Amino acid sequence: MDTMPHDEISLAVPLLVDKEQHRLGCKLRDVESNYSFTSSGSTSTFKTVFHGLNALSGVGILSIPYALSSGGWLSLILLFVISTAAFYTGLLIQRCMDLDSNIRTYPDIGERAFGNKGRILVSVLMYTELYLVSTGFLILEGDNLQNLFPNMGIEVAGFEIGGRQSSVIIVALIILPTVWLDDMSILSYISASGVIASAIVLISIFWTGAFDGVGFKEKGTLVNWHGFPTALSLYAFCYCAHPVFPTLYTSMKNKRQFSNVMIVCFILCSFSYASMAVMGYLMFGPSVQSQITLNLPTEKLSSRLTIYTTLVSPITKYALMIIPIVNATKSWLPMNGKKRPFSLFIGTALVISNVIVALSLPFFGDLMSLVGAFLSMTASIILPSLCYMKISGTYQRFGFEMVVLWTVVLLGVAVVILGTYTSLLEIIRHF
Repeated sequence: MDTMPHDEISLAVPLLVDKEQHRLGCKLRDVESNYSFTSSGSTSTFKTVFHGLNALSGVGILSIPYALSSGGWLSLILLFVISTAAFYTGLLIQRCMDLDSNIRTYPDIGERAFGNKGRILVSVLMYTELYLVSTGFLILEGDNLQNLFPNMGIEVAGFEIGGRQSSVIIVALIILPTVWLDDMSILSYISASGVIASAIVLISIFWTGAFDGVGFKEKGTLVNWHGFPTALSLYAFCYCAHPVFPTLYTSMKNKRQFSNVMIVCFILCSFSYASMAVMGYLMFGPSVQSQITLNLPTEKLSSRLTIYTTLVSPITKYALMIIPIVNATKSWLPMNGKKRPFSLFIGTALVISNVIVALSLPFFGDLMSLVGAFLSMTASIILPSLCYMKISGTYQRFGFEMVVLWTVVLLGVAVVILGTYTSLLEIIRHF
């Protein structure tokens, strides 16, 4: 990553900086620079659209019917409100990068705006979100495997391990070798199947409802105020790709097309999410579960295709979530920590900790709601707005843009407070 000139550094770093904080910022900068594209301006607009769709489309599509069920039909408006706000803050990230050509990654934006504190805050949010999303992958895999094989269980040293718990452990063992890989480009090609997987799931769900006897007969409720915070949080989780946007922008051959790329990606993904929400709610009504795959009749071919596709996608993406945390952890260790055995140990330890958390918090909907409310809204709505105000100097003058920015920030804060509170209450209630 390019270094900033002295006068630019003086704008980003406070005059008095704690030495430990500065050292932390430097270590994080070294780690995160490894995940920006080394070639600047080599990716076509078409490929960038594909990468953007892959970043925005994910496991959130499985929980979107549950979100609509929680808030009622009127809550669907909130999906488009959050989509619009996320699209706007995506453009703000582009503007921040246009204002300073040295910005290459999302943490760079935090540092340019608020110094090392900004970089540390953005980095902590990113790694926490990656860790919890990877935990959610294991929960999702365990739930769906148990749905396919309800009587599966294992006995180890006289201890009986239930079907769901054994499913999580088996999936973790399958995933573990991908965490040991050094070549991230291999994983990048594998994870590109995410867009195709989302399309297959959407088509399979439609087929199940239209031709496999389930039908679209449920009416649902117009509004459920009690479930609005949950709906908001899950909608927010669907648009948590902002940390990837700086990398996409940097890699583009024609950067002027970035706004058009954002338009295409957000329109297609919002259409997919809304379609899945409506179909799932019409199919199963208020009984729809946190993962719609758990409602599907497993004896039907289309249902099994949906579940198998759902099982494959997280396995291909898990390592991309956890390896950045592995490298961040290695940066804190002595020189021996850079050696291969230590890397394998750290990766294995993180997977084991993921399994423990997944078994302790087996509530996919509630965990994703918490991630969406607290982490996704902060990283995708609040921080881009605040960083842009600081970098551009917009906060110093009152005008229409300032009103829009503060409206977006207040929306994000409201979702963070309401959604986080509701999600934590639901998790506690399960215990």
